[in-house]
Amino acid sequence: MDDPVCPLCGRSIPPEAKQSLHHLVPKLKGGKGGPVVLLHQICHNEIHGTLTEAELARDYATVEALRAHPRLEKFIRWVAKRPPGFHSKTPGGRRKR
Repeated sequence: MDDPVCPLCGRSIPPEAKQSLHHLVPKLKGGKGGPVVLLHQICHNEIHGTLTEAELARDYATVEALRAHPRLEKFIRWVAKRPPGFHSKTPGGRRKR
């Protein structure tokens, strides 16, 4: 069977890759039980390093919206060149409060 594909970066998610489920509407903002997508952990970290829970709930509750965010677009271009199992720490402190 084929590996699942990360809807953010478009790379496959091999079984050994760090991965997690992302609630399209954050649980704290009413998304508990709502739609989730399987992402690479590095992609998930970048989403939460870029956007607040409120921004996610209000403006970024779809994969299409996430992919169109300027910083996430840049991240996707960068990570797309990495192997599917690639993971690194997400640099912290870049989210504007």
